[in-house]
Amino acid sequence: MDPTRTGIRPPTAPAHVDTFARDRLPPPDQWPELRFDLPELRYPDRLNCAVELLDHAGPDRPVFRTPAGETWSYGELRTRVDRIAHLLTGTLGVVPGNRVLLRGPTTPWLAACWLAVLKAGAIAVTVLAQHRPHELRTMCEIAQVRHALCDVRSVDDLAKAEIPGLTVTTYGGDGPDDLLRRPAPDALFPAVDTAADDVALIAFTSGTTGRPKGCVHFHRDVLAIADTFSKHVLRPRADDLFAGSPPLGFTFGLGGLVVFPMRAGACALLLEQAAPRQLLAAVAEHRVSVLFTAPTAYRAMLDGLDAHDVSSLRRCVSAGENLPAATWHAWHERTGLRIINGIGATELLHIFISAADEDIRPGTTGVPVPGWYARVQDERGVPVPDGQPGLLAVQGPVGCRYLADPRQREYVRDGWNITGDTYVREPDGYFRYLARADDMIISAGYNIAGPEVEEALLRHPDVLEAAVVGRPDEARGQIVVAHVVLRPGAPRDPEALRAHVKFELAPYKCPREIVFLDALPRTATGKLQRFRLRDRGGGSG
Repeated sequence: MDPTRTGIRPPTAPAHVDTFARDRLPPPDQWPELRFDLPELRYPDRLNCAVELLDHAGPDRPVFRTPAGETWSYGELRTRVDRIAHLLTGTLGVVPGNRVLLRGPTTPWLAACWLAVLKAGAIAVTVLAQHRPHELRTMCEIAQVRHALCDVRSVDDLAKAEIPGLTVTTYGGDGPDDLLRRPAPDALFPAVDTAADDVALIAFTSGTTGRPKGCVHFHRDVLAIADTFSKHVLRPRADDLFAGSPPLGFTFGLGGLVVFPMRAGACALLLEQAAPRQLLAAVAEHRVSVLFTAPTAYRAMLDGLDAHDVSSLRRCVSAGENLPAATWHAWHERTGLRIINGIGATELLHIFISAADEDIRPGTTGVPVPGWYARVQDERGVPVPDGQPGLLAVQGPVGCRYLADPRQREYVRDGWNITGDTYVREPDGYFRYLARADDMIISAGYNIAGPEVEEALLRHPDVLEAAVVGRPDEARGQIVVAHVVLRPGAPRDPEALRAHVKFELAPYKCPREIVFLDALPRTATGKLQRFRLRDRGGGSG
């Protein structure tokens, strides 16, 4: 068997005492084919990713900064991680393989807790501070979580969830039982000798509807996202300062604000508040050089560029949603910076199609990241010719493994990860996004991609945001409905917007209805909740 291309490598002795997660992996015949073609992806059988990240830089180098001016060095971080790991395995009774919930704003202490959980051989289940009690209860039920480390400011909803058997330990508070105030050995913590394919984390899909899916990732997977996208596309430097808006409970943020900078020996500015205005101010004040955020944030920041010096930026990464070409061009015109667009998935941990610098082609996502492979296929799994739309299928060093979830068969088919996105592969090898597969609008026999109509609307100077969905219609099957957020003071004139779209696109793609909103509905991770738009009643137009 070729060790660089296989669904499951030969098993190694697991370090986990609690085998819950391993026992609930999908059966072997439902795994995707994994590919380890790059030399840097051929990891040793024994691997603890926390050690690899913590020991990558000299102890005096900065690793985390805060807006308040606090700076942690790699050496200080290691000391704090070891202390937390001692408490986890001692006082708190965590054993290798236990799932530990992590919840709180994006701070160095949350990152330290995440690293300590991994170093102790446990499994990190990082959730969002915005998750509500019923969501927390569901995730803890799925992952059978019995331990939680929670920022004292985020503990109320966790307490309200009333999760059976869950022991919650807060950090950042004044009480004697606070994690950071408990007595602990002032000594190095010997990392648990985990296997490369021991489970390191369970990341829950942010999804827009339905029961969340727990995506299981191994220690080697955490390094693989850094050794593919970060190393070959982002290409960070040790003197870079990273910052961004995605929280650490979102794998886009976990990679961009912890894994990537630490793998490069660089530093991250961790922001508890990271709305577009706050991002701009942080970039200017702290001289951020690498920025991670969503397309809507880049568009929103355009109006504030004149008031902030962003000349320190050299890398801007966009993911989480499709990046409209209009936003790319507007950002490039104002800053001279080429946004690195990318598509990732919680199931695959981070970005797998992208392009940087002169290889960027606005309006496309890019090409497969080195170490990753992609194709466009039909519903039967047959590749379609270039230029024809189909389902995006992906293979690489990381693959989908849902925790005890029958939806595994939907995501992995014939060894390929089927992301649920409709794409076109252009003849030159670039991949162009059309829509989520279930968001294609079929109206009077025409296939209409909502994002194409959204991009046309965004080219109107009064439009800040746009979301297009299909709505059932007896005569046409579906009609195109656009939901639009305008700039403050702009007139709500649906006919003017329709005329604009008809100038930009074929008339059959023009919205039959335009609904004006003050804001679009989004998940806690910023993803658009299209199902809520489909359920809305009519509006202006």
